[in-house]
Amino acid sequence: MKHLIRAGLAGVAFVTLAAVPAVSPIVSSAWAQTAWDMPTPYGDGIFHTKNIHQFVEDVKEATGGSLTITVHSANSLFGHAEIKDAVRDGSVQIGEFLLSRLANEDPIFALDSIPFLASSYDEAEKLWAASREAVSAKLAEEGLTVLYAVPWPGQSLYLKQEVTDPAQMQGLKFRAYNVATERLATLLGATPTQVEETDIPTAFSTGRVEAMITSPSTGANAKAWDFVSHYIDTQAWLPKNIIVVNTDAFEALGEDERKALMEAAAAAEARGLQMSREETDAKIAELEAGGMKVSKPSEALAAKLREVGQTMTAEWEASAGEAGKAVVEAYRNQ
Repeated sequence: MKHLIRAGLAGVAFVTLAAVPAVSPIVSSAWAQTAWDMPTPYGDGIFHTKNIHQFVEDVKEATGGSLTITVHSANSLFGHAEIKDAVRDGSVQIGEFLLSRLANEDPIFALDSIPFLASSYDEAEKLWAASREAVSAKLAEEGLTVLYAVPWPGQSLYLKQEVTDPAQMQGLKFRAYNVATERLATLLGATPTQVEETDIPTAFSTGRVEAMITSPSTGANAKAWDFVSHYIDTQAWLPKNIIVVNTDAFEALGEDERKALMEAAAAAEARGLQMSREETDAKIAELEAGGMKVSKPSEALAAKLREVGQTMTAEWEASAGEAGKAVVEAYRNQ
């Protein structure tokens, strides 16, 4: 179906509505109804997707059905890595993806994944407020308009032993899955060890790793209590999913439809933030119910984590230049 869209069905003016494929072309607002398709990487049970379903219902209701959006969840239409380009080239009109997946394209997309720069929901909100304009401007260069963004629960520490003194991190085999987590492990004095997500339980049970950092959602879903005993609620970073629309498709809408879309997006951002907070509380409760000891970092450990955050932020600023420094300064001055 994808290759049919790219082959140019959008230009066949005589195609009837019954013959239009599942992935609809961008339709002029002069038509009675505009139908969009929206791929997302996540299943319908994930709170991000639930929020999206409510968003599209809000859009449909606010426009009286003149703009409808069909959600294609769980990578069913495009894979995660393909979604941004699919929206950019008009294969679909709107889509969701993890913002930090674009980190190799520009440092601004990695800002929300710098450890310990924004390590709470309140701080994550402020960071998004400070960086939204810069993120939006960079995506606008590719013909994408930002609608809204929602954070995942914060990344926290999972350990096989209690750690209150940062010296206890020395030499611990720490699960790493990208350059940033390798650097984090090194700065904590731990030994970064590459382990795929599917291998985590075995890696812990065999002693290949002794610590990791991930969200309470991932930990609870993986029944982390079967292989670790301690959860330290650090909320090291709260990575965001972002929802973007093809700018040409957006501008082809009528004025009332554009207004309805943006109002629904603002509501989805606020609702999604609350859903993420509730997800955090629920999943931490699951970890505790599973037998894990849940705690906040000790003063000594918290101080070490702040030091690591300052180092990694400075390294990010060096790569992002003056524009990046200005965003961080705006965040800190709020």
